[in-house]
Amino acid sequence: MTKRALLGMLTPSSNTVLEPTTMAMLAGLPGVTAHFSRFKVTEITLSAHGLAQFDHDQFLTAADLLADAKCGAIAWNGTSAGWLGFANDEALCARITAATGAPATTSILANNDLFRRHGVTDFGLVTPYTDDVQDRILDNYRAAGFNCLAERHLGISDNFSFSEISEDQVEAMCREVAAEGARAIAIICTNMRGAALAQRLEAELDVTIYDSISVVVLRALELAGLDPGPLDPWGNIFIR
Repeated sequence: MTKRALLGMLTPSSNTVLEPTTMAMLAGLPGVTAHFSRFKVTEITLSAHGLAQFDHDQFLTAADLLADAKCGAIAWNGTSAGWLGFANDEALCARITAATGAPATTSILANNDLFRRHGVTDFGLVTPYTDDVQDRILDNYRAAGFNCLAERHLGISDNFSFSEISEDQVEAMCREVAAEGARAIAIICTNMRGAALAQRLEAELDVTIYDSISVVVLRALELAGLDPGPLDPWGNIFIR
């Protein structure tokens, strides 16, 4: 029997894109499987209710269930630190590891780690979010030393609705920020269809795409002691 590697993914309850995308990405890795634990997330807003959805206790309850499955790494497959602040995810990961014994990461921390590894300082930002959420994300990246050359967002707050944004819409936004000079493009949202576009757009536009699902899969594999290189058909970030 092939030795198994189990990756735990903490998942927003209304997300319908990250699970099938993650499974498709891992399909070519024998013995590697992803396992998902949901908690309640329905809106992306800066309201009291919107922010309260990301209380750490909710993550820890879901992570505890993944610990029962003996996952070798646990990832928050979500982007809330984009507007809550990067330190929020650092603290979250520390609590998850302390509670479960598993190394932990998040989509935002994985994205930022890759930016630093690749020497990215200027980037383009593509999201489905509202103006105020987008502004908060830009503020946090600016404070961390990253310069956004161009951005596009769709003004949507309902989390389920992100999954109904077409690949054509995501592609159009990527093309627009590339046309404004962005060579690194962060697609920040794990309920939007960006991962499958990466290889084709990268070759055509001479960019690297940092999709939120892709980056967290890469980092979770690394934390589990696995080589993400075989996923190179999913984009430049996997090429070693």
